Parts: sequence; C-alpha cells; structure tokens
Amino acid sequence: MKKILPALITGLLLSTAAQADEGPVTAQKLSEHVYVLFGQGGNIAASVGDDGIYIIDDQFAKLSDDIKKTISDLKPGSAEFVINTHHHGDHTGGNENFAKAGAHVIAHDNVHKRLEEQHGEGSDFLPRISFGHDLKLHFNNEHAHVVHYEHAHTDGDSVIFFSNDNIVHMGDIYFNFGSLPFVDVDSGGSVDGILAAVNDVVNQIDDNTKVIPGHGKVSDRSGLIAYGKLVQNAKDVMLKAMQNNASLEQVLKADPLAELGLEYAGWLPKEKVTTLFYRSLK
Repeated sequence: MKKILPALITGLLLSTAAQADEGPVTAQKLSEHVYVLFGQGGNIAASVGDDGIYIIDDQFAKLSDDIKKTISDLKPGSAEFVINTHHHGDHTGGNENFAKAGAHVIAHDNVHKRLEEQHGEGSDFLPRISFGHDLKLHFNNEHAHVVHYEHAHTDGDSVIFFSNDNIVHMGDIYFNFGSLPFVDVDSGGSVDGILAAVNDVVNQIDDNTKVIPGHGKVSDRSGLIAYGKLVQNAKDVMLKAMQNNASLEQVLKADPLAELGLEYAGWLPKEKVTTLFYRSLK
C-alpha cells in the first residue's frame, strides 16, 4: 500500500495536468531538424532528418495516433527511437504504442525500474536501452547527449543536449508557466537536485540556446536563469519558515510561499507545493 498510494497521487496530479494542456497536437520548428510538439502532457521534441525520426517523450497513449500523424506531416515514416526524460505517465504513456510500431525506447536505469514496477517485467512500456550517467545518440547529423541528473524532479531525470542545433530538452526539471515545479519526493525528487540541474544546464548553454521545458512555452537561457532564481527564492522562504523545527502544519498555516506572489495550477495547488518543498528540505 505504501508503494501504491504515492503512485495514485502522482497519477491523479498528472492526469489533471493533462486536462490543463488539452488541445490538438501541434508542431513548432526550432531548427532545420528539431521540432517541439505540444499537446496534452509533457512537451515532445522530434528530430527529423536523413537518418530518420526520433522523439523525446510521447505524452499519453490516446494521443499516439495524433503524434504519429503530426510527425509524418514533417517527414513520412515512424519514430525509430523514443527517449524518456523520466517515468511519469504524461511523458511515457505512448511508449507501448511506439514500441509496437518499431521504436526502441531509451531512458535512465531508474526509469526502467519504475516503469517495470508499474507495468511488469517485459512490458512494451519499458525502455529497451537504459543507461547510468549518460549516453549519446548520433543521428540526423546531430550528437544528442542524454545526461542523467539525480534526485531532481524524480530520480530518473534526463536532459538532452542537441549540440549542433543548440537546443536542450529539460523535461520536468523545468516548468515554464510562471510557477514552482512539482518535486516528486516519493519518486526520489528534491528541491536541491532541481536547483543543481538548472544551474548546471545554465552553465553549459549560451544566450542563443533554445530551451524546451517539460511544460510551457519554449524558453531560453535567461528564462531558465529566472526560473532557477524563483526556485531558490522559494527554498529560502521555506527554510526560514521551517526554523525551530516547525511542523508541516505550522508552515502551511504561515503560508511562506504567499510572499512570492505566484499563481498556481489547479492540479498543483500552493498547499501541495508547500508540502513537497517541506518534505524535500526537511
């Protein structure tokens, strides 16, 4: 029951998040070979070129046909690879459909572990290729560097750097809709891990880099810096409220995040964010 309850809570949050993102699958061109696809759930990156097609994340199973059609409008064919940025269902829900269509799913070892716990050994939802620290995919005249950041949004997050195209996909380490991230403490996530990942990526990119967040509009280095400062400010006010061994109930009553003046999505209310930050920082 202890394992099931966090999964149910996470599933409810992400299901509600998908409703907020609901709409047709659309594509935005970022470079000659890289597009970002918006729909329901996490943003998808698509690499389209002479070698073929691969995508980063695949949203929900019910959207697979729409995603495939949107991609085939860019280039006839199907995805040869799917890279998962982490295990949440709004980023991996289409794994089975794409795998049955011939794609090889790639993800961090912890994503394989968590998807196996959810779907069972041998499931087509599971990555066929998993890795520890990083890997590179040499495809479409690009050397995509897939790097694991431990204990960030979850314990299996990957950031993908397109070096030639100067694009980076952050997954849910970066929420770009003017609010704080979902720190999935029950899946090994942490506030400090998110900050460490954001700061590391900021130091590796330049002012011309296009930054794809897990949710929200495409951003850039300055937007990512501002997001990092926001998360750091939230951490600082939370730690101040947590002084003298304040309980979660006391912190919730004090409402420290109110001073940041943020708006919160219905699926991730301020009380939930406060609770997750408290649990992480405690």
